Formats: sequence, structure tokens, C-alpha cells
Amino acid sequence: MLFDFDPHNIITTLLASLAIQAIFFAFAASFKTDKVTDLSYSLSFALLALFQVFSNRAFAPGQIIVATFVVIWAARLGAYLLSRIIKIGKDARFDDKRGDFAKFLRFWTLQALAVWLVMLPATIYLSFPAVGGIGAPSIAGAALMALGLGIEALSDAQKYAFKNDPANAGLWIGSGLWKYSRHPNYLGEVLLWWGVFLFVLPSLRGFLLLSVLGPISITLLILFVSGVPLLERSADAKHGGKGEYQAYKRRTSVFLLLPPKKG
Repeated sequence: MLFDFDPHNIITTLLASLAIQAIFFAFAASFKTDKVTDLSYSLSFALLALFQVFSNRAFAPGQIIVATFVVIWAARLGAYLLSRIIKIGKDARFDDKRGDFAKFLRFWTLQALAVWLVMLPATIYLSFPAVGGIGAPSIAGAALMALGLGIEALSDAQKYAFKNDPANAGLWIGSGLWKYSRHPNYLGEVLLWWGVFLFVLPSLRGFLLLSVLGPISITLLILFVSGVPLLERSADAKHGGKGEYQAYKRRTSVFLLLPPKKG
């Protein structure tokens, strides 16, 4: 299997990721808008997966399963994020960037690299002209992908409904999955990409095992860079002075779904 891999696919998908982000960046920079930022992120995954499937004729059952999960995840996330940004108008994360061409360009470049890196296990798997059957690790990986997709979709739906209820204005969500984790949507995303890696793991040999950098990178980004830390700071700025919010933080896990602490 190792010797059937064409390394040109890695370069091709990197260039494709950069090209997709460049197109959206041109629009975003011209109009100084945030409305396509998250859409371009999720859409890139779907486009790269579909490109790989059809250009490499990756039609084996396992390859179709992986590509389908990626496309469904990307389509759902993209639709949700697009509807959210249309409703709120702008993303505060870009208040210091959208008017600064260099900073804005740097963000979009890093986003292209992040998409390419996270996709590495799927990219490699979809590059093989033939893959083996679906064994126990792949079944476990599919289950983990389904679990992650379900957790992310459900937590997003719960938060969307909460935010759109006028009775909850100025409050933070602490019900549903958010009772057990302050960021269950991010947990779901991480689980999905580890599921992809587990699914394709039986087909990886030698240096191709370095594709584990994909799920590692999304985990580190979410936990320490652009996910949890940003939202924690934002929530602290809005609610940090409220005793009830501090109590919610003390009893609720930051990331994993865990029973609330007592007291």
C-alpha cells in the first residue's frame, strides 16, 4: 500500500486549499467582510474530498465512507456558520484584522494551511488506487466519526435555539450537552477527525503515519489557539463578574463531556 501512494496528491491538495482560500480572501478583503470566512473553511474540506474522490477514482467502499463523512460534516458546519454570521453581522475575531491587509492575508493563509493539514489522513487515503477491506479499526473509526458529527450537530442546534429565544438574552447556555461541557461542539469536531485517522490507520505505513499530525493539529488549535481560549476570554468578558457564571465554570468541564461537579 505504501508504494502505491502518489506524493503529488499532497502538493496538489495544498495548492487547491490555497487557491480556494485566495478566491474567498479576494472577496472578503475587497468588501472588508467576515461573512465568507467560516464558509470558506468548511467548504474547502468538502471540495478537497470530492476532488480527491473523482480525480483519483477513489470509489472503494472505505473511501466513499470517509469522503461522505467529510462532506456531510463540512456542509452542515458551513450552513450553520453562514446562517449565524448573517444573523450577527460580523465576527469580533476580525475587528483588528479586516482593515489590515497584511493581518487579514496572514489569517487566510494560515486557514488554508490548517485545512490542508487536518485533511492529511483523508487526503492520503483517498489517494490510494486500492484500499483493503473494512476491519475492526475502521469500524471503530466510523463510529467515532458518527459520534463526533452527532455531538457537534446537536450542541450547535441546542446553542442556536437557546440564543434565538428572547428569554435568554444576556445569558449563557448551560443546558443540554452544554451542561456537561463548556465547548461540546469543539469536542465533536475533534472526535470526528480522530475518527477519520482511526478509520484510515490500517492503510498507513512508514512515513504516511505522520498524517496523525492532522488530528493532532486540530486538537491543539481548538484547545490552545483559536477555539476554546478565544471563546473562554469572550465569555469571561461578558459574564465574568456574575457569580452564577463562575459557579457554572467551576462545575462544568471545559472540553470533555463529564458529569457536573458538585458544590
